[in-house]
Amino acid sequence: MAVTTTSRGRRGRAVVVAAGALLLAACGGGEAAAPGADGSLSIATGGTGGVYYPYGGAMGTLLSEKLQGITATAQETNASVDNVLLVQDGGADVAFALGDTVADAVAGKAQFEGREITVCTLGKLYDNFTQTVTTGGTGIRSIADMRGKRVSVGSPGSGTEVIALRILEAAGINPETDIQRSQLGVGETAQALRDGTIDAGFWSGGLPTGALVDLATTGQMVLLPTGEYTDELASKFGPFYATEDIPAGTYEGQTEPSPQVVVPNVLIVRSDMPQQLQQDITRTVFENKAQLATVHPAANELDPATADEVGFVDVCPGAKAYFEQAAG
Repeated sequence: MAVTTTSRGRRGRAVVVAAGALLLAACGGGEAAAPGADGSLSIATGGTGGVYYPYGGAMGTLLSEKLQGITATAQETNASVDNVLLVQDGGADVAFALGDTVADAVAGKAQFEGREITVCTLGKLYDNFTQTVTTGGTGIRSIADMRGKRVSVGSPGSGTEVIALRILEAAGINPETDIQRSQLGVGETAQALRDGTIDAGFWSGGLPTGALVDLATTGQMVLLPTGEYTDELASKFGPFYATEDIPAGTYEGQTEPSPQVVVPNVLIVRSDMPQQLQQDITRTVFENKAQLATVHPAANELDPATADEVGFVDVCPGAKAYFEQAAG
């Protein structure tokens, strides 16, 4: 798996680069070089306990093997929000990101207010399921039960944090005053639940997520449904939110389906990436899904027939050319 160092130092570097993007924008800094110009591709992923990281590592290996003159590596990050900023600033060339975060970015909303974000997508990858978890002894069985509890809303600068705050507000819970809020990645969330230092935690990711697979083996993990909030989120923020069940048996001890808010994941690049490189990356990813799926089953959802069905960000012209060819 082509992956950069997984240390906290690397994660910190990603955050610093993203923060640097804000500073450069404020100071009128120069433009970054065109993505892939030096033959190297950096893929911004997420934390080691999630799906983006192993998927991105497998993607880096694949692109390095299949594209002549290209060396691709994955870097650990805090995920979606940071990833958009990294791509925009040239700290990464390709990135995984949640659809709602990308929609905010191109519209200049929320965390991206005042920023000009010029990205396009190489296609829809798979759906992220909101996976809000607690343990049996907390007494929490719904989002509403989180009032007054110790709750992790996801890593700072992550797509999980975006959707967690929106769901809490839809449930009538003020994330600033009604919970004891922490910001942990999925691996840290699972460990904190084991240790009893938090009562519940949010995660948005593919199925299954490794850190939650491990937590479920304790026999104490409880999935909290979020699907009842989908309509409000879609009405307020956009139609990229939908409801889908986490199938029974996805995690050990999960005997019933769990209805959840889902949002699509997309692969993004800066809009000035050469069109041929856009097309080559897209073709290689979608035509080798079996190889990617050996690392994570989320890759089984790759489908060139529907990958361009995104209404919140432009499909890159090189990707569009591949999808048209694939359709015959």
